[in-house]
Amino acid sequence: MKKIIILFLFGATLLLASDSIKVSDAYARATPPNMPNSAAFMNLNNITDKNISLIKASSSLANKVELHTHDMKNGMMKMYEVEEILIKANSNTDLKPGGYHIMLIGLNKSLNEGDLIDLSLEFSNGEIKNLELEVKSIKQGMMKHH
Repeated sequence: MKKIIILFLFGATLLLASDSIKVSDAYARATPPNMPNSAAFMNLNNITDKNISLIKASSSLANKVELHTHDMKNGMMKMYEVEEILIKANSNTDLKPGGYHIMLIGLNKSLNEGDLIDLSLEFSNGEIKNLELEVKSIKQGMMKHH
């Protein structure tokens, strides 16, 4: 009986965790032929009263997937990998061009406008979101964030 109760409580905890982050406006950037890298963008909405971080992303279409941001360093805009992307309690974090984003490195095929790609997101609270993102042209994606 104790095992059943423990399993029930564990399942209920996972169920609650699965609703803590809402993902919207997610897309990946189309690539020219033979371009080995792309990026994914989206809005992450934390509907809980605790800070949660995006800690990992993966996709079957890329050899490597990294969390990135941009900053001005020594008068030049630099892009670099970060360990996590914070989504503050009851708040939104935008992953957008020129800011936080997810790099898809070593693509195994070109990403064409209208394609759908898989992307899995892992959060610090144990939640995992398995997404299907539409591939959009650079122009379409930029208009979405203005």
